[in-house]
This record gives sequence, C-alpha cells and structure tokens, in this order.
Amino acid sequence: MSPVSVVIPALDEAARIGAAIDSAFAAGAAEVIVADGGSSDATVAIARDRGARIIEGERMRSRQMNRGAESANGDALIFLHADTLLPPGAADAVTRSLNSGIVFGGFRLAFREDAWRLRVAAFMINARNAITRCPWGDQAQFIRRDVFLAAGGFREIAIMEDYELAIRMKRRGRTVVLPQKVQTSGRRFLEKGVLRTAAINWRIIVAWRRGADPEKLAQIYRV
Repeated sequence: MSPVSVVIPALDEAARIGAAIDSAFAAGAAEVIVADGGSSDATVAIARDRGARIIEGERMRSRQMNRGAESANGDALIFLHADTLLPPGAADAVTRSLNSGIVFGGFRLAFREDAWRLRVAAFMINARNAITRCPWGDQAQFIRRDVFLAAGGFREIAIMEDYELAIRMKRRGRTVVLPQKVQTSGRRFLEKGVLRTAAINWRIIVAWRRGADPEKLAQIYRV
C-alpha cells in the first residue's frame, strides 16, 4: 500500500488548523489535504504555510471530504477534524490495519482539555465504540481510497455523514477502533454540558435511525 493521505475539512479554523496539520505529518502522513469551505480568516494561508495542499470549494463537511479524497494520492485515507490531533505512528497503524483485511476504522479518543467531565465523556465514547466498532468523525476515520470511492464516499448531507459511513462499512466487512488515541477539542461538551451533549447526540442518532431529515437534525445539533 502506498503512503497515507490525511484529509482535513475546514471552515474558519485558523486557531486550530496548524496543529492538526503538524500532527498529521508527525504521524507519518505522506500528504495533508485541507479541503476548505470558503474560510474568511487565515485558515488557507496557515495550512499552505504548514505544507498542506489546499482544495477550495463549496462548504459542507461531507462534500469537502469527498473532494479531498478524490484528489488524494495515497491508497489509504484518514479523515481528520481541524480541532483534532493524530497520535504518533498513526499512518503506520492504519496501513497495518488495512493490510490485515480491516475495511474501516478509527481511533480511541481523548479530550485535550483537562477536566473530569471530559474524562467521563471520553470513557463513555470509547466504551460505546468498543462495543459497536463504529468510530465517528472526531475519531479520525480511515479507509482504503479505492473502497471509499467505490462505495460512493460520504453521503453529502448536513450531518451524520460520518455515522452513516461507519454503519455502511460495518455491513461491508471488518471494522476496528485502534488503541492509540486522537486528541480532540471538548469545547462543545464544556459549553453545553456532558449530559446535555450526550442526550442531544443520542436524540439525533435515534431520529436518524427513524429517517429524520438531516437538515432538521443539524438544527438540533446546533441548539
């Protein structure tokens, strides 16, 4: 398998994009692609200065990640949020996993902020994924590029594209959550509260399973 490409969707992430790119290169990525959705701040300039390749176009995270994947040179893809850091050795771990027959995966999660509430939230998230083996987008989902493109990529919807892909790939073959941890921002949990955030997330999951409109679910997520 050829080197790993990391795709980062971004929109006005100047405060965080540099660290995400640096972590991807330090983790062994051969290339980092920032798929920008029309940032009005210095996101693009910072990303370019850090050595990332820039893909600009229409905003919507799922579309941005699809554009990045289409332009990637690597056989393996890691989709990384702009507020998340990859662990050292992540690229090699992904390559070994995909070479072993794994179809799709992600990493365990830790929050960057030091707060007991976030440690509780991380425990719940990691416990859920140990059972389901369906890592979400903030856990740096990975997949072979040819498999991703053949499957049609992310559904271009307002929310839940990461969850939908994880479920679809689990039906296709073996999935995994690797033991290494990505470090992500807990700002949403801190702003809204752990219990309220968890309740909103599960409300969205249940509504999605019942066929709710993704646009309406995105509104619930932003409340």
